[in-house]
Amino acid sequence: MSFMNWLNTQKKNLQEAVGRFKNKEFLEAVVAGCALVAAADGHIDPSEKQKMTGFIERSPELRVFDMREVLEKFNKYASDFEFNFDIGKRQALNAVVKIRENEEAAKLLVTVCCAIGAADGNFDDDEKNIIREMCKELTLSPAEFKL
Repeated sequence: MSFMNWLNTQKKNLQEAVGRFKNKEFLEAVVAGCALVAAADGHIDPSEKQKMTGFIERSPELRVFDMREVLEKFNKYASDFEFNFDIGKRQALNAVVKIRENEEAAKLLVTVCCAIGAADGNFDDDEKNIIREMCKELTLSPAEFKL
């Protein structure tokens, strides 16, 4: 099964799954993961923030989150990356790893990040590599996500 086929299958299950994990810790992990994907090439371009917000606003699965809160958290992570890429990356990974003990939430996070990475039709190697790193931090196999 190709990555895009896998992703389309996963999207069908996202709404129900995200609804189960509608909490601050999961929101923090999702936004941190999105920031990691956006910063994968070394900087966060305003268009990447727009891609994330557009995806969340149009995604029935992710509309459960308050957009103001999403933007506040994303801006915090973006400023961490602007200050120092390595510090920003570590801060974002620290938020992601907080859901490691909940395997279902961790898998859902990776699926959301894959969807964000592929949202523009160009899921590039930098984005795939950062998601592989997230998988490692979450003790998940990248192969499970076609990475």
